[in-house]
Amino acid sequence: MPEPWGFPRELRDLQLRVRAEQQTPEWKTRYAVRSGVEGTVNEFAHGHGMRRCRYRGQRKARIQHVLTAIAVNIERLSGLPPAEEAPTSRRPTAFQHHLDQREIPRLKSWRTLGT
Repeated sequence: MPEPWGFPRELRDLQLRVRAEQQTPEWKTRYAVRSGVEGTVNEFAHGHGMRRCRYRGQRKARIQHVLTAIAVNIERLSGLPPAEEAPTSRRPTAFQHHLDQREIPRLKSWRTLGT
């Protein structure tokens, strides 16, 4: 029979027992592993667009997933923040070198306008 608060006493007791278990160090240690896995899944789904596949067919989709996983691992191993930083500048082209030698100011690239 339901209690006055809306659900059976067994469910309420189970909920209280589970909430108490969640405060133990053993549970928190186990959950830390799951939390890391959930973070990785979230990074794949949202950060790398893995909710939708670019290719048709299971074999091609698998290749996309494997290559994306390799890229994420390399990114993590590099210790650098995700690719939101500006790339390092390239060596000047021959034309830019020519302008620099004659002290002619270079026009800003369309990529750097507004920065």
